Amino acid sequence: MHSGIVLISDPRVVAIDVRESAEPMVDLTSIPRLRIDPRKADASGGWHHARAGLAERLGAAAAALPSGIDLLIVEAFRSPDAQRRYWNGYRADLLGHYPGLSERRLYQLASRWVAPPEVAPHCTGGAVDLTLCDEDGVELDLGSELDATPEESSGACFTAAAVPREASAHRSVLVQALTAAGLVNYPTEWWHWSYGERYWAFTTGVEHARYGPAELPRR
Repeated sequence: MHSGIVLISDPRVVAIDVRESAEPMVDLTSIPRLRIDPRKADASGGWHHARAGLAERLGAAAAALPSGIDLLIVEAFRSPDAQRRYWNGYRADLLGHYPGLSERRLYQLASRWVAPPEVAPHCTGGAVDLTLCDEDGVELDLGSELDATPEESSGACFTAAAVPREASAHRSVLVQALTAAGLVNYPTEWWHWSYGERYWAFTTGVEHARYGPAELPRR
């Protein structure tokens, strides 16, 4: 574990109260310079929906990027069922890597890469997994595959990890634009950014999260 990183499973994060803003979910496909990647596509269209506050800030971040670079949205809203699948699947993978883990240590290690379902940011509509792409929609190199686990990437998934110069420059562009727009990063995943949910509240020092579990608009 990198020192100083607060995991989303930390009791201080879990304990943050939510005062639901009732902010609507919006479709990200209509926002300029947000490209929508289909790799996490589902029948509901949830992967390209987010709370209005997050959507507004993503638009601002995209507009601030250098010419020829856009944001590539891979997954925003995630259903509770999908979250449980990710969580259970990664826990099983970890037990394969590290047999004999205690339940407490397993819970902690798993939350480096996927949030426990009870506190999952994606299920609030307040989190997004994204990267950078060029004007043709081709992904830029950011030092590891998006969604690579710490085991698969030898730790290169951590935002502050040492990566090759070009990838490091791309990460700096991403971090600067999204931070300036008011989003916070989950430091074990360079691609995960959020606004309004518990981890954002903890990181920014506000007393209450704005977003609890969300639902997609009816079609």
